[in-house]
Amino acid sequence: MSTTSATSPTPAAPPDPPAAPQSRRMVAVAVLVPLLVALALWAFTWPAARMAPQDLPLGVAGPTAAASAVQDRLEQNNDGAFEVHRYADESAAREAIEDRTVYGAVVVTERGPKLLTASAASPVVAQLLQQAVAAQSPDGTPVETVDVVPAPDSDPRGAALSSSVLPMAIAGVAAGSIVTMVGLRRMRAAVALVGAATLVGLVAATLTHSWLGVLTGNWWAEAGALGLSALAVSAAVAGFAALIGPAGIGVGALLVVLLGNPFSGVTSAPELLPEPIGMIGQWLPPGAGGSLLRSVSFFDGAQAGGPALTLGLWAALGLTAVLLGGRRAGSSAPAGEPVRTPEPTPAG
Repeated sequence: MSTTSATSPTPAAPPDPPAAPQSRRMVAVAVLVPLLVALALWAFTWPAARMAPQDLPLGVAGPTAAASAVQDRLEQNNDGAFEVHRYADESAAREAIEDRTVYGAVVVTERGPKLLTASAASPVVAQLLQQAVAAQSPDGTPVETVDVVPAPDSDPRGAALSSSVLPMAIAGVAAGSIVTMVGLRRMRAAVALVGAATLVGLVAATLTHSWLGVLTGNWWAEAGALGLSALAVSAAVAGFAALIGPAGIGVGALLVVLLGNPFSGVTSAPELLPEPIGMIGQWLPPGAGGSLLRSVSFFDGAQAGGPALTLGLWAALGLTAVLLGGRRAGSSAPAGEPVRTPEPTPAG
C-alpha cells in the first residue's frame, strides 16, 4: 500500500506594481524636491537679504525744542526706519529700555547727543543705532554710548542665545514625531509630550545657564521658557498628526523649522525683517520662544506676556487636537490600545 505525500503549493510572488503609479511617484519626487529647496532658500535668504529697520522703536529724551529737532532729523533722514517715542529725561528713557518698550534712546545733553542701547535685546540693533546716531551728529563730534542692558560677557554677540531656538524646534518636532510613531494616543500622548518638554527645559537651562553662562536671568523662568517652547512645537506636530495622519508630522515640521526659524528674527530683531515676515514670525513658536527667552533672561520678564500667551495657545491647541484626534481614532478601544477589527464568523 503506497502513500502519497501532500505538498503545499508554493505561494505565488506578489505582482509588480503597475508602471503608471510608479511613474507618477517618480514625477512627484522630481517636482517636490526642487519646490522644497526653493521654499527653503526663499525662507532663509530673502529675509536676510532685505533686512532693514522698519518702525524700530527708538526713544528721544531731553528738552522739548532740542529733542524735537533730533526727532525730526531721525524721521526725515531715515524714512520709516524708526518709531520715535518721546521721554522727559534720561531716567525715563532708561526705564523704557529696561521695560523693552524701545531698543534704545537718544538723550540730548549740553555736550551733545548721548545714545542709550541694550545689546541684550539685539546686538545688531545696538550697532545699527550707533551708526544712525553718529551719522546725525556734527562732523567730528563723538557720540557717548551707554549699554543699559548689556549682553553677557560669555555671549556678547548673542550668537549662543540665537542658536538655542533651532534646537528647541528640533526637539519639539522629534518629540511630537516619536509620540505619533509609537502609537501613543489621547491622555498618554499628552502626558508624554508634557513630560518630554519639561525635561528638555531643565536640560537646556542647565547647559545654557549653569554651564555656558549665556543666560543670566532666573534659572527656573528660563527652564520654563525653554520647556514651553519645546511643548508648543511638539504639541503642534502631534496635533497635526492626530488630525490628518502621519502627513501631519511633515506639516508641523515645515511650519516650525522651515518657516518659523528664519522668520523668528532672533538673530536680529523682528522689526528688521521685511513686512509682514517679522509679525508672522512672532506668531510662530520659534519667534515667540526667542522673545520670551530674552525677556526672562535679561529683562526680568518685561514684555514676556505676549510671547508666553502665543506659546501657550500653540501648546493648548496642539494638546487638544491630540486628545480629540486620539478619541476619534480609538473611540471603540481602551486608551492607548489600537483599534481591533473583528474577524468574520465562518458560515455554517
